[in-house]
Amino acid sequence: MSDKEWGAAARLQSKVVMVVGATSGIGRAVSLCAAAEGAIVVVAGRRADLGKGLAADIVASGGQALFVRCDATVEDDVAAAVEAAVAEFGRLDCAVNNAGGVVAAGPLDQIAGEAWRAELDLNLTSVFHGLKHQLPAIRAAGGGAVVNNASTAGVSAIPGLAAYTAAKHGVVGLTRSAALEWAGRGVRVNALVTGNVDTPLYRRLLGAPPEVPTHELSAPNPTGRVADPREIAGLVAYLLSDEAAFITGAALPIDGGATAQ
Repeated sequence: MSDKEWGAAARLQSKVVMVVGATSGIGRAVSLCAAAEGAIVVVAGRRADLGKGLAADIVASGGQALFVRCDATVEDDVAAAVEAAVAEFGRLDCAVNNAGGVVAAGPLDQIAGEAWRAELDLNLTSVFHGLKHQLPAIRAAGGGAVVNNASTAGVSAIPGLAAYTAAKHGVVGLTRSAALEWAGRGVRVNALVTGNVDTPLYRRLLGAPPEVPTHELSAPNPTGRVADPREIAGLVAYLLSDEAAFITGAALPIDGGATAQ
């Protein structure tokens, strides 16, 4: 799948799209896909080197992008990122909340309270921060859409990842509540149930080094393969576009059939 194939429909032409957790994996793919679909991309993330590089790549390809350093666990950072987007481009039309990771792995009875809280901050509270500040800005721009990344852990349990599972279940519930609250105000909110995607986090969990090709990674789902992040990005672009105008409050699986079992 090439960047040109992504941009064939230009479904996001001139929309201002903020991607939180944009510097690698799914977030990076979403940013590039959105730009190829015609969006103006606000690249928000903690790692300035990667974020500035991504924004520069988008600009070099003829797009528009702005990098804003943002730790999604810090509400002031998220608020400032939204303000920066509006100040620079005049509005915010869409947002993707993708920040996340695994902090507290292991048996439930051995998880430290501090690690539990850090897990929820990274995977759930970060989404709350995003929605709290993105939704009013999107409404002020006339309406739009938000996509939150919940992962398969949002609808099914993963042994040894109790805190991650709890947080991602929370993302699904938060998404649905926000969707109901904002449906009458022109803002749609959906969640992705992603699984077995070739990201740095997935490789760390598998213990797979970067040089291992995607097709050689273990994929415990009915398709028997791991997804390319660009496959996830294509669905995100659709959900952010006007083509998905009747979809809100959904938790949509894109997991190779894992949660259908």
